[in-house]
Amino acid sequence: MTQPPLPPPTTPRPASWWRRLLDPLRDLLRQGLTPHQLALTVALGTVLGLVPVLGITSLLATFIAVRLRLNVAATLLIAHLWSPAQLLLLIPFLHWGSQLLGADASAALTMQQLKYQFSHDWVAALQVLWKAFAGGLLLWALAAVPVGALLYFLLRPVLRRVLARQQPPAAS
Repeated sequence: MTQPPLPPPTTPRPASWWRRLLDPLRDLLRQGLTPHQLALTVALGTVLGLVPVLGITSLLATFIAVRLRLNVAATLLIAHLWSPAQLLLLIPFLHWGSQLLGADASAALTMQQLKYQFSHDWVAALQVLWKAFAGGLLLWALAAVPVGALLYFLLRPVLRRVLARQQPPAAS
């Protein structure tokens, strides 16, 4: 007589939503990443999560994480945790970007103005949006370098201490 297969062991669900958010992050810390790799992952994930073009965050983060041999899942997680901030910064980046590249005052980036331009002269509307996105990307790139470097150099010693504390003591 055969016995029924045993069900797989179940792990208890974390008690709160906060634990459900922090436990995967803690597990990423325990995947053998060096402090350098983890600081670089957080810095790049943050910078790439704030790019002012919707839809390219995943592509950029994946490409750069693979190229630099970082943890792709951790980079994507951090980049997408910044999505609310990305949405909040999108309009200011586009506004400042259009001003940077010399958009005139009549080509304002308001919904009403864009609707009017698309219904009357869609080529002009695309030019306004092109200047706004190009200028926004330029501003983001200029800000990304110092922000990413600052995050990296601030996080590296902190993560070195945190990861050293999590290491089991060496056996003599």
